[in-house]
Amino acid sequence: MKVLIVYAHPEPSSFCAALKGAAVEAIREGGHDAIVSDLYAEGFNPVAGRHDFLDAADTERFHYQSEQLHAARTSGFADEIAREQARVAAADAIVFLFPLWWGGPPAILKGWIDRVLAYGFAYVDGRRFDSGLFQSKRSLLCVTTGGTPARFTAEGVYGEIDKVLWPIQRLTLDYMGLAAEEPFVCYAAPRVEPEVRAHYLQTFSDRLITMLGKGPTAGRQEAAPLLAEPGAWTRQA
Repeated sequence: MKVLIVYAHPEPSSFCAALKGAAVEAIREGGHDAIVSDLYAEGFNPVAGRHDFLDAADTERFHYQSEQLHAARTSGFADEIAREQARVAAADAIVFLFPLWWGGPPAILKGWIDRVLAYGFAYVDGRRFDSGLFQSKRSLLCVTTGGTPARFTAEGVYGEIDKVLWPIQRLTLDYMGLAAEEPFVCYAAPRVEPEVRAHYLQTFSDRLITMLGKGPTAGRQEAAPLLAEPGAWTRQA
């Protein structure tokens, strides 16, 4: 299987980076292919705008979804977006790896979702959730937090982690029809002892191998079209 890791952390020595390294190693040792979209290292621009498109459906009034649909129909996405969409289209599984900042993903990842998972590419009218375009793909969230497990409970100050992650788990992954695994959460990553971090790394690797061992999903193979040139999977930006 081909696995795309969408990684959003600016620091190479972070625990998120260690998780990324463990994931790549586990995936490849398991006989699968891995590619990393390292958003900070690749300088991904999270800001949406007319620069997302090679031409315009409407030069007078900018309506983002209409321009996305036009670009999807005409292969008119800017190179940065086309590269990422090619990686998504080629992947059998997508792993989102990020720290929890202010109750959500870093802005650079939110921008990736806004720009790359475009209307006409990742979803269209009438094709959402159980009829989503990406039913043939698996997905997994891997999240690090500063807060302890007790804080992410019904009685805790932050609330249950499922509710915190609802916007990306339910309204992004499930929305596109992805077969989403239960999120893997590394609680209090900056505070725990080294042996706990080692346990996180091993358990995350095991979770990935278990997910990939399921093979492709039984969903319809009706993913959106590849919108970039062949070979984008293997070529790093």
